[in-house]
Amino acid sequence: MDSTSVQQVRRFNRAVTERTGALNERFLGRHRPLGEARLLWEVGRAGAEIRQLRARLALDSGYLSRLLRSLKRQGLLAVEASPADRRVRRVRLTRAGSAERAELDRRADAVARGLLEPLSDRQRAKLLSAMAQVERMLEASLVEVTLEDPTTRDARWCFEQYFAELDERFEAGFDPTRGISAHPAELTPPAGLLLLARVRGRAVGCGALKLHRDAPAELKRMWVDRAARGMGVGRRLLVELEGRARAAGARAVHLETNGCLTEAIDLYRRSGYVEVPAFNHEPYADHWFEKRLGPAPKRRSAH
Repeated sequence: MDSTSVQQVRRFNRAVTERTGALNERFLGRHRPLGEARLLWEVGRAGAEIRQLRARLALDSGYLSRLLRSLKRQGLLAVEASPADRRVRRVRLTRAGSAERAELDRRADAVARGLLEPLSDRQRAKLLSAMAQVERMLEASLVEVTLEDPTTRDARWCFEQYFAELDERFEAGFDPTRGISAHPAELTPPAGLLLLARVRGRAVGCGALKLHRDAPAELKRMWVDRAARGMGVGRRLLVELEGRARAAGARAVHLETNGCLTEAIDLYRRSGYVEVPAFNHEPYADHWFEKRLGPAPKRRSAH
């Protein structure tokens, strides 16, 4: 990363924090800093689990605990055991907390109007468009790709969404029991693996491999939530899966897909996959692809 790009990001951060009042210990003219105000907003009217807050805001456990204690002392939050699972702690706004959140919303709206009003209509439209683009790119920078047990709740949710989308898009529907298998045992090392992509702790995509000795790895279960498309999630998953296939000794990756999945086919072609004759009897496939993998990069020896 070149230093000019880094300095541009830092200038942008300074401008935003200054213009939004984030540097003031009395954020929006109230008696608390930005961190506490942001947490009140994130808890919201429905409340939230503490682990959800930690994931959504990417906060250190110790810092989040200090924020919660402070807001609880002020009478704005209550921390309780979840009715569904007594081991899980939930946070909810008190009546005073709801009133304070409403006041913070009112003042934040005023700050936003104050930022836009001095601008001409053309400047305002340009700024709002740029903000939307920056927000989308910041979301993309928050994507985390990790190895996942295929039996977890998030993994099962991704599979369900994947199956539902195929059932919606395929003319004759989709029945996962008819296709080539990708059972949890087949997606668990050493037989295979599953990767999940998350943004602020929420699953937004998945991709899996079935690994075979002396044969190409099979790419399975590639799916990205519609709300996360355009953020490069599919590309991130694909690159990571290829790297893991290479590290496992595979010299090629095979995949089959359906022609109606045009976005996926475009991604595969742009990523170096070439169409080949059918290599299996997947009933829902009408396109088969292969990508040859080079050898795994050699690790540098420590000195």
